[in-house]
Amino acid sequence: MLLWSKQAKTAVLAVFALVVLIVFVAPLATVVLAGLAGAWNGPLPSGLGFARFGEALSGENLASLSVSLQTAVIAGGLALVLGAWAAIGAREVPGWLRRLTDAVFHLPIAVPSVAIGLGLLIAFNSRPLLLGGTRWIVILAHFVLVLAFAFSAVSAALDRVNPAYRQAAESLGAGPVRVLFGVTLPLLLPALGAAAGLAIALSMGELGATVMVYPATWKTLPVTIFGLTDRGQAFQAAASTTVLLLVTLLALVALGRIRGRAAVR
Repeated sequence: MLLWSKQAKTAVLAVFALVVLIVFVAPLATVVLAGLAGAWNGPLPSGLGFARFGEALSGENLASLSVSLQTAVIAGGLALVLGAWAAIGAREVPGWLRRLTDAVFHLPIAVPSVAIGLGLLIAFNSRPLLLGGTRWIVILAHFVLVLAFAFSAVSAALDRVNPAYRQAAESLGAGPVRVLFGVTLPLLLPALGAAAGLAIALSMGELGATVMVYPATWKTLPVTIFGLTDRGQAFQAAASTTVLLLVTLLALVALGRIRGRAAVR
């Protein structure tokens, strides 16, 4: 809908700002305030301080944060490699096979993450593929869940890449490998950075499938936060959630800087 008057545009922007405030800003601000609060018995918290953040960055909470980071980096990296390879390879196959590839890689989005976790737990709970009770089944679950997003991001970027670059390189005698590493991948660097950021962010916050498969020795921070809330320690859970948000944001900022440099190049 086109809005020609200044009053209409102002009204739409005000409604949009209100929705963002209620849906996004208010819940996150509440979590941060709850992590800082010593008590919350009225409209506003009282006894604000950073005491709970010390506990959130020590002991089991710190170990869980480390597990989440390791899982996100490994699963996100593997998903980025396989997703990019599949997206690039799908461009050179017949249309029916390309559509089948799209459907297979997007399948994890179409089913609940709990179903993915349960399926992996049953499938890899006996030899010769015994992953149950190890860290690898958690990493595999995260890999499966973020793979679709990595594949989608690279596929969308390939739709915008001008084929003239590849054709020019081929006309000059460049082989497939040189075209891939000298032309295609450099053009895809911004999209690869975006896909990596999305994969890490999704992995850092994943809970549904992780709860189904995690062993006691490989507990991610979302699982620890869920355990805190289940025991009634909501304020400590809020402090740990704030730490999770900050770490994820820092990771995204770092990847964003890499992506920005790649776009400039």
